[in-house]
Amino acid sequence: MIKKKTEYKSEVREKMRGGEGKVTIEKLWEPGDEIKAKNRLFAKLILSPGSSIGFHKHENEEEIFVILNGTAEVDDDGVRHRLEKGDSILTGHGKGHSIRSVGDCDLEVMAVITMC
Repeated sequence: MIKKKTEYKSEVREKMRGGEGKVTIEKLWEPGDEIKAKNRLFAKLILSPGSSIGFHKHENEEEIFVILNGTAEVDDDGVRHRLEKGDSILTGHGKGHSIRSVGDCDLEVMAVITMC
């Protein structure tokens, strides 16, 4: 199955999970309808400079972020790191994380949430 980028559904969330600013979510593939695996999210997240997704935990699931563009500051269950293009983070099973765009350009992140 092929899907062109013009076919992606997107939404904008303000102060996502208690964060700051706005996050655009481009849903590449829809769980259930298009993806049969146990995924809850397969999307590209776009955070404008200074925007963030607040700290939250994942129970019975894992989330992977891959930095596609920009610079991120992440809180990996209480430990802060700076991530650049090509870096990634895996969290889940009761552990938490947050992410903030700290560069001058939009932060673009591939996000996948898989249920365990």
